[in-house]
Amino acid sequence: MLNTVWVALIAIGMIAAVFTGKLDQTTNAALNSGESAVGIALSLLGALAMWSGIMKIAEEAGLIRVIGRIIAPVTRRLFPSIPPDHPAMGAIVMAYSANLLGLGNACTPLSIKAMQEMDKLNKAPGRATDAMCTFVALTMSSLTILPTTIISIRASAGSANPAGVVGPIFFSTAVATLVALITDRLLRKR
Repeated sequence: MLNTVWVALIAIGMIAAVFTGKLDQTTNAALNSGESAVGIALSLLGALAMWSGIMKIAEEAGLIRVIGRIIAPVTRRLFPSIPPDHPAMGAIVMAYSANLLGLGNACTPLSIKAMQEMDKLNKAPGRATDAMCTFVALTMSSLTILPTTIISIRASAGSANPAGVVGPIFFSTAVATLVALITDRLLRKR
């Protein structure tokens, strides 16, 4: 379905370019955009590799367990059906730590691991539990303290103040997370 939408958008754009006489400009823009996309992707790769490595070191060094114990009062309330020492809790902490650092790409494999671990506790494997739904709501709302990926993109695009978006991003993601948690609780009661 999504492929059809993209093909339709490209076709409409090309038809509009032909009728407005801007086919050359459209072709040049498409080629230049591809080149800049590769440049941005390469610059993000460095930040992603660094933070993924730090997360792996933190996991191996036991720091994730320490962080898990520190935030245990919050995670116990959010995920009461998950035992505090279960690997699912560590995976949740790691995934959410990646979100806090604005590393959505690093969060994805960690979130998949968290869902797999939560599914091991599931009495009906393959069916979403309350804990899984809460985790998805938290992950999608993505409270971000340090938007590393956005700062990297802004820096590679030549922004004069790449970190100037930290405050607004923190505020908007905090509101999104609060709304996600409230919605999760309200829908769970239904």
